Order: sequence, then C-alpha cells, then structure tokens
Amino acid sequence: MVNRLCQSREAIVHDQPGVTRDRTYQEGFWGDRDFKVVDTGGLVFDDDSEFLPEIREQADIALEEASVALLIVDGLQGITAADVSIAEWLRCHPCQTVVAVNKCESPEQGLAMAAEFWSLGLGEPYPVSAIHGSGTGDLLDHVLSLFPPKQDQLEEDPIQIAIIGRPNVGKSSLLNTISGESRAIVSSIRGTTRDTIDTLIERDGQAWRLVDTAGIRRRRSVNYGPEFFGINRSFKAIERSDVCVLVIDALDGVTEQDQRLAGIIEEKGRACVVVVNKWDAVEKDSHTMPIVEKEVRSKLYFLDWATILFTSAVTGKRVDSIFALASIAVQQHRRRVSTSVVNEILQEALSWRSPPTTRGGRQGRLYYGTQVASSPPSFTLFVNEPKLFGDTYRRYVERHLREGLGFDGTPLRLFWRGKKQREAERDLSRQQIMPS
Repeated sequence: MVNRLCQSREAIVHDQPGVTRDRTYQEGFWGDRDFKVVDTGGLVFDDDSEFLPEIREQADIALEEASVALLIVDGLQGITAADVSIAEWLRCHPCQTVVAVNKCESPEQGLAMAAEFWSLGLGEPYPVSAIHGSGTGDLLDHVLSLFPPKQDQLEEDPIQIAIIGRPNVGKSSLLNTISGESRAIVSSIRGTTRDTIDTLIERDGQAWRLVDTAGIRRRRSVNYGPEFFGINRSFKAIERSDVCVLVIDALDGVTEQDQRLAGIIEEKGRACVVVVNKWDAVEKDSHTMPIVEKEVRSKLYFLDWATILFTSAVTGKRVDSIFALASIAVQQHRRRVSTSVVNEILQEALSWRSPPTTRGGRQGRLYYGTQVASSPPSFTLFVNEPKLFGDTYRRYVERHLREGLGFDGTPLRLFWRGKKQREAERDLSRQQIMPS
C-alpha cells in the first residue's frame, strides 16, 4: 500500500510476517499536495517476542508525528481480533484514523467486504486494492482533506548522508544519537535494519537527510528475501547520496568487507567521511589514535582523501563533528576551479617532475588541463599520447592537484586525452555538420 500511494518500490514486499521493523518515510503527491507516508511494522499486542516491543514503540513515535493514521485491514480475511486491538489502541492517540480495507479487487464486492469494518467504530471504511490501485484515489482525497493547511517548504534541498557499513558496526545507534531519538531499532542481532531509514534534521540552518542502511554482508552469505532487498536499497542509497559515512567497528578494525564498501563509494564517485565507531570500548593511550588511523589508511588506501573521525555512538563523543566534516566534503565535491588555476598547478607539477620517457626516446607531453564536471570534480588533461603516462605518474599528477587545490573528502576523476583522440573527434564533428 505504501508503494502504491507513493508510486515507488522502496518498501520491501515479501510474503513473510515481520519484514518491516523500523518506521520508514516516503514522499508522495496527490492533487496539489505533497505528503509523507510513514510505514511501520505490523502490530501485535499479545506477544513480546523478538522486536515486537520495539516495533510498537516505533509505531507510537510515528503516530505522534502524524496528521492522519491509516489503518490497513485485510478484506479477504475479514475483521480479526488483532484489528479490534489495533482500533482500540488508535483511539488512545489524538490523530484522526481512516480505515482502508485492502485486497478489494472487485468494485462490486469491495463495498460488501468493507461494510464489515464499520464495527471498528473508526468511521467509513474505504475499499481499496494496493495491487491494482482501485479505490486509492478516493482514499487519498479523503485523507488529504483531513490534513492541516499547507506549510512553507524548505528553500534549500537537504544534503543527503548515507550511513554505510557492515552489520553490527553501530549504524543505527549512530543515527539515534545524531537525531536525539529512538529513530531505528538497535539490536545485537545481525540484520535488524532492513529498510533504508530516512531522517530529516537541521543543523546550523542546513537541512540534512540521514539515510540509515541495512548492514551489507558478503554476497554469498545473503539469502534471497528481506535481507537481499535491504542490501539492494543500501547500494541505491550510496548512489543518491551527497556524502557517505562509512562506519567501521573500532574493535574489529578494517575488514575485507569494509574494503569492498570503500571501493564501491569510490567507484560511485561519492564524497566520504570514515567513522571509526565504538571508540569508547578500546583501551587506549595518547598513541593509540594515530596508530589506528595509520592502520585504517593503509587498508583503505583508495580512500586516502577521506577524513577519519573516531566516535562513540553510546557516549555521543565527536558524533556532532560528522556534520562539519560532511559539510566540507560536500562543498569540495561540488566545487569548480578555473582553468587558469588548474594549469598553474599542472605547470608546477611538471617543473618538479617531468613526464616519463620511453626506451625509444618518446616523452609524454602534458599541454594543459581543465575541469569538466563536479560531483565528483573531474578534469580532462590534454596530452600527446595517454599511453606514455603510466599509473605512477598519473597518481603523482592527482596528488599534486590535491595538494594545490584541496578537494578533501571527495574523489577526483582524471581523463587523459591524446592528440589522435582530439583529431578523430574533430573529423567526426565535421562529418556531422557537412550537408549530405
């Protein structure tokens, strides 16, 4: 139903009870109104087994924020004792409640199926079909009529932070500490978080959208089902983020899976801050932090441009510093530099170290460079022959660009274009503009 109302596929749909645990947010639009749908886990009141108390707590918080509560019931199954319990529970909350009777695919039979749910005492039940979409327009018309008047929207889009890491490194605890509330269920059981959990907060006048993601395990360890879908959403969260916070367990150190995740962040061209969490649990002295930082950098050598921060989600130490570092990383990620400045840095690099020469006497020549894109910052370097510039010299040029221009917290992209490439492109351009 959430996917239908928001015209998305974000909510995990799987034929298994208890797939949804945390409360997750999606944005929708109907008529002239934008709205948010908060999806919560299935409610059970006569059982306190694994996660059920936490799911009820998350639903309680969602109702405190909501303007309207939408109770989804099963029209094929009919009214149940669980529906009656939830209806009684909803009467204790101040927000208005609307009953949506799902699985009413037949318009003729739908009204008869919905009639039974008048006995819940929550007003008119609306027959709908989440699969086919029938009845959802009338439902949204009624729900939106209960909304308060429109409020002014934020002028600036929020910066999106994706919190990425292996299972049990403290991602959900970090989210709860940052947001100052029990935003995500925290458990020592692996795979507790399945959906990507969006949280909108404000710091120093800047809006931020924090996205807590499912812990990403090795592919061979993941079975098809809720965890598989959750991990796919984690990869999508990396792609749509402005900056990734890669969380590493201070007790475990950098693992092979951490290296894979770092590689994905670099490959996708996302800005990044590396957070070493659970620092409070480490026995340390004045030399521990530099030693651990050196070890982390040696294993995450392809993220040598990322800032490393040591935090504790339990005590809250240095957690607020994530925003300052993420803000710098995003600014650098979006930054553009003039061609004249780029070429000053390149000329300085050439004066310190000339391009390599082959055994046959051919030497690479670097003519000039220019920035062609941002997010991530991308530069095209014009040379005589790209093959004459080996990996070592290319790394030297990138390092010199970083030293001269900064770009802390973001990857760089360097494109090496040779003379033959430029001539081929000019010939193709001429052919395209010549009349037939």
